[in-house]
Amino acid sequence: MSLKTIASLVCVLAAVRIVNGALTRRVACPDGVNTATNAACCALFAVRDDIQQNLFDGGECGEEVHESLRLTFHDAIGISPSVSARGQFGGGGADGSIAIFEDIETNFHANLGVDEIIDEQRPFIARHNISVADFIQFAGAIGVSNCPGAPQLDVFVGRIDAIQPAPDKTVPEPFDTVDSILERFSDAGGFTPEEVIALLVSHTVAAADHVDPSIPGTPFDSTPEEFDTQFFIETQLRGTLFPGTGGNQGEVESPLRGEIRLQSDSELARDSRTACEWQSFVNNQAKLQSAFKAAFRKMTVLGHDESQLVDCSELVPTPPPPSSVAHFPAGLSHADIEQACASTPFPTLPTDPGPVTSVAPV
Repeated sequence: MSLKTIASLVCVLAAVRIVNGALTRRVACPDGVNTATNAACCALFAVRDDIQQNLFDGGECGEEVHESLRLTFHDAIGISPSVSARGQFGGGGADGSIAIFEDIETNFHANLGVDEIIDEQRPFIARHNISVADFIQFAGAIGVSNCPGAPQLDVFVGRIDAIQPAPDKTVPEPFDTVDSILERFSDAGGFTPEEVIALLVSHTVAAADHVDPSIPGTPFDSTPEEFDTQFFIETQLRGTLFPGTGGNQGEVESPLRGEIRLQSDSELARDSRTACEWQSFVNNQAKLQSAFKAAFRKMTVLGHDESQLVDCSELVPTPPPPSSVAHFPAGLSHADIEQACASTPFPTLPTDPGPVTSVAPV
């Protein structure tokens, strides 16, 4: 190799280092403490620290996290291109309309109960320089980072707040058919059936307050403080009881005392179009994380051009590792599974020892 060629290679390598340095150069934030890859992310450090301490009780995976995650979906799914094609306003997606027009949208039946978390979040929005639309999605992602086993979700800012409310009937109900649920998600953002199931991973840390009003805070699985695969296991167990009064619209029998099962979850777990995808999450923590991360990212920018938003995902803390192992709850076993996937047997799992599991409210 000639000296001239070597010199040229050295110049090229030096140029690459300069380019890479420019790409990773960080800006100093006005707080004098933090740095960020984009100055637009600097204001979020104070927001993150505030909500972790004062909304999420010092970084817990509790009720406010569950409800903040629910709110991200109820706001973002409020968009319908098919309605817009008919010359009517179809909603703006993740535009904060559910909080900005709280007096309208929280009266929609599907949004029953979300007014509580909206009102809890309102003071935080008021004291920070952040749009309502951005805050809702940011708070959901930060909250999830407190849950053991969760993925590190993506966060974007730069959304424009809504100037009118989303139309009613854009949020699926637990008593809707599988056909209508899949159609709604497809209309909202081209979600495939697989992506619909991925979004339902959120139910692993969820609870119901209003399906049966006599038992508020009733979880969907036995480990609501863990972002794990128990929800997918327990939804396929044979239902034998109602945890409360029974006979409620959108509720079917569950396998455990203190655990509630939505009709929509039960049917999606058993429908031929989605049953195998549902089962594929059982004891597959890596898929649970990656699929939900991707589906959440797609949902959180509905109504927006992602390329026009600023990626501030670096502010999301790394979640704690999973602390649970996939299992059948004590008192139940493989014999209690209602096999729905025609092509693959249900995985073999251990059963927890001890007395029959009973789930406490959250």
